Amino acid sequence: MARLSLPLHLPHEIIYDKMNHVPILFDHRNGYLTDIERLVSAVKSKRSSKTAFFVLSVLLSCILTWFPTQAAQRGQTAEISFTEEEKAYIDAGTTLKVGYVRDRKPVSFRGENGELAGISRHIFDRISQISGLNFEYVELPAGEVTYEYLQKEGFDLVTGVEYNEANKAAKGILMSDPYLSSRKVIVAKEGLSFKADADFTVAISTGSQTIRKVITAQYPNFKLVDYATMEDCLNAVRRGEADLLIQNQYIAEYWLYKPYYHNLLVIPVLEMNDQLCFSAVTPLDGTNSAVWKEKEILISIINKSIGQISYAEVSGYVIASVTENMYEYTIADFVFQYRYILFILGIAFVMICILIGVALRARIRSINARADAKAKSDFLSAMSHEIRTPLNGLISLNFLMSQNLDDKDKTASYLRQSSTVAQYLLSLVNNVLDMSRLQDRKMELEQKPVDLELLLTTVESVEKSCMEEKQIDFKSDVLFTHPYILGDAVRIQQVLLNLLGNACKYTQRGDSVTIKARQTENPEGNVTTAIQVTDTGCGMSEEFQKKIFTPFTQERDTVSQGNQGTGLGLAISALLAERMGGSLSVESKLKKGSCFTFVFVSKPATFPDQKALIDKTDSATASHGMPKILIAEDNDLNGQILVELLEGEGYQALHVENGKKAVEAFQASDYGEYGVILMDLLMPEMNGFEAAREIRALDRPDAESVRIFACTANTFQTDREKAFQSGMNDFISKPINIKELLSKLQC
Repeated sequence: MARLSLPLHLPHEIIYDKMNHVPILFDHRNGYLTDIERLVSAVKSKRSSKTAFFVLSVLLSCILTWFPTQAAQRGQTAEISFTEEEKAYIDAGTTLKVGYVRDRKPVSFRGENGELAGISRHIFDRISQISGLNFEYVELPAGEVTYEYLQKEGFDLVTGVEYNEANKAAKGILMSDPYLSSRKVIVAKEGLSFKADADFTVAISTGSQTIRKVITAQYPNFKLVDYATMEDCLNAVRRGEADLLIQNQYIAEYWLYKPYYHNLLVIPVLEMNDQLCFSAVTPLDGTNSAVWKEKEILISIINKSIGQISYAEVSGYVIASVTENMYEYTIADFVFQYRYILFILGIAFVMICILIGVALRARIRSINARADAKAKSDFLSAMSHEIRTPLNGLISLNFLMSQNLDDKDKTASYLRQSSTVAQYLLSLVNNVLDMSRLQDRKMELEQKPVDLELLLTTVESVEKSCMEEKQIDFKSDVLFTHPYILGDAVRIQQVLLNLLGNACKYTQRGDSVTIKARQTENPEGNVTTAIQVTDTGCGMSEEFQKKIFTPFTQERDTVSQGNQGTGLGLAISALLAERMGGSLSVESKLKKGSCFTFVFVSKPATFPDQKALIDKTDSATASHGMPKILIAEDNDLNGQILVELLEGEGYQALHVENGKKAVEAFQASDYGEYGVILMDLLMPEMNGFEAAREIRALDRPDAESVRIFACTANTFQTDREKAFQSGMNDFISKPINIKELLSKLQC
């Protein structure tokens, strides 16, 4: 070995290993040898700032003082001498196609510009500069590349070929002198005890098949397994599929800088030096002597050029490629390296979010609970006021009637007033039930043919007396392109009566009220109906308009002013409009009037022939006449009142206390004796649903034809459906509207 002291005051010196052609750093303090390539790896791994500074100093000293002196040891001369044949080859200016393997960073790889980069590219550029040869670099496909493929694709050279005896002896291969000397290293999991005679499984990249012969020769017990890429090989070792990987030191250490391979280590194998050279692509059979001769000239030119490249230059290329192409630390690497900390932080973050969420939810619950409590309190307060006020009047009227029984005129007046108050209480109860069902989305709207023109005429006639009494100028501007629609006529009428009723109530004598209706057809085939009710009344403030559709909302104490109302009508109307796929809105100015717009969406429909409907009704009325009526009612007072009311209208009626007795009474009756049964739903022993089913199941002809009317205070849609399913014909809600009942009996 040749020695050369460094121009540094350090206990090191560089020794040149002539046998292996590598520079080695000798540490006098610890007595170990380290080659220059290991120094480069030290820079790359950034073990410490002091180590990095020391390594860079040593490399700089090598370049400036030691490497230039080694040019003579490689046979380098001041001038290069090419033969006439070589000069002619160069002068031809042929561009040589060079193949390289892409994942051999930093030795050879595809750069950002898509061309060959790394140590090999530096060497090629230097050879081109020295010799004048032109090169084109093409990436080789993944997997094992055969010489047949190289010949077919027109490759002239392949870079990164291992310079060893096995390759030199191979048939049809022409190799150059080595242009880069390193060594092979073993990559394995921490704790692996390497033994040359062990039965290790070795991962081999398909792009590095030339190492297979060397490994097989030196380690015959090793089992070799192919993987597509270098990264696949490392992953196999990491997962335990392979015991180890043998690879060029530069390439191995580049990948091991990735945190994902933190559990893999490099184990030096000094017996396996790694020298890389160029290989000319030649005919395998060697019969084409002209081509063979041409390749020999090419290799001779390359060898002479390599001889002109000093160790200092090569080491400079190594340093540049290693430092410029260090493994780039990615976000994925950061996440993997600090995965446990990030996991703990993530858990902590989730826990904090959960705690914040729980706290916010508790806070929201508290706010909602207070809001609900206030809403319930306001509701109960409003209900108490709305119910107690008319009840007070009703109780007082009953007292006055008891004091004036002999005065028929006063008693009749008190009775009329009592009826008005009772109707108001009934309206209040119905409105509250409607609000509850609409808010809980339990109200089902019917989808039956509706004659909008007839419906509006009915609504106008109902409100006509109010308008005439206050001398209000009532105008109608109605134009329907689709007068027949599918919808719930009762609920549409309910909204319009609310709007017209309010318009009449809050419009002064001599002012005007206008109802306007228009329709448009949607692309989906639905019809949008818009009905406006405009008045020139007292109007309302902007502040009140924001809460006008809130239950029990009235801008003034209208009850005390004679304008009695529940404060639920507009709230219910708004919910009904929403359920019909539309809306209810208002525009108003104080003392200038208001305009309510009711919009709903429906499907067009064809209405049945009115004459046929009238004939059918007349026929049914004639057939029924004055039927005898069976009343099933568990409340004796209600039953007695019904009997007296019906007998006063000329009907015969029998009252029984429950559903069981109703079935027995019908069984004991003559055929056709009872034409109608008024059936309460909730009764002891047998309820109305069961009784209706029992009657329909009796083996007598009139069991099917007798009409059964449900008479109940349960007015929900589910009760209606259950009544019809049990075999009932119609549904009458309590308190019973006598006029409605008599009308149904006459049908």
